[in-house]
Amino acid sequence: MRWFILLCALFLGACEGSFFRAEHLGKKVSLEKSYAARDACLARNADADSSGPADNQTLAHTVAMACAAETDKLIAAADRGDADPKVAAQIRKDTEFRALKYVMKARGQAIFDPAS
Repeated sequence: MRWFILLCALFLGACEGSFFRAEHLGKKVSLEKSYAARDACLARNADADSSGPADNQTLAHTVAMACAAETDKLIAAADRGDADPKVAAQIRKDTEFRALKYVMKARGQAIFDPAS
């Protein structure tokens, strides 16, 4: 019986940490806060700039540039230590896409047309 308990303890001890690490939780919270801050900035700037004559793409680019500080914080939060330029480029692309969504929403335009 003792051998069985010892074997179970060793087996479970060997797996400890492989499923969940405390630092992952902190990184997840940091990422979620960074996403929320970036999205709030995009929504705020899209509402403020939506009445201009510029087309949606140009205005979305302007809104994304206005939120560059929040985007940079998001990139820093997503960094795994290797500073992958592909990740940074993808986050910037996502920021432009989300900015377009907020611009279209602020202008009262359909974001998705189910007829097409």
